[in-house]
Amino acid sequence: MAFSFVFIDNTVKEKTMDIIIKKAETEEEIKGKAYVHWKSWHEAYPDIVDPSYLTKLTLEKCEEIAFAFPDNLLIAKDHDRIIAFVSYGDCRDEDLSDTGEVYAIYVLEEYYGQGIGSRLMEAAMEELKDRSAIAVWVLKDNEKAIRFYEHQGFHSDGKEVIKKLGSPVAVIRMIRRKEDVL
Repeated sequence: MAFSFVFIDNTVKEKTMDIIIKKAETEEEIKGKAYVHWKSWHEAYPDIVDPSYLTKLTLEKCEEIAFAFPDNLLIAKDHDRIIAFVSYGDCRDEDLSDTGEVYAIYVLEEYYGQGIGSRLMEAAMEELKDRSAIAVWVLKDNEKAIRFYEHQGFHSDGKEVIKKLGSPVAVIRMIRRKEDVL
């Protein structure tokens, strides 16, 4: 059980949080993942991604994505509320063999700094432990995410692509090799 503090009437009160990490199993959990996806993009990327792209990324679109790809999905729950997720699986890059990939990891902004992203990443890496390496793609201008991945043992391998998210944005690949963390 973790503790955080909230301010009520200028008084500090302790709030307990029972954060659990688990596989998404129900329709409601998948819908909760979709909400985190939608909300996190709007919280994290307003200065990185073209606003027209964010406008088109609706909650309904995120629900379509969530239900199309429900496998290999871990969620973080604060009681009954989905507050974060990570999705993972086989690496989609043809130039990497025996490699897993973290496809996405998002935490609602109000839960930043509480170690939830690290717990999700550890759980995903445990699921991918039989792989020689794990890859993740990150927006090149997302310095906060890059620092997070570096803290998790990832480093840029120099691979960069341009994605069209309304307008072109650079995305870099980061790798965590098993031998680098043993």
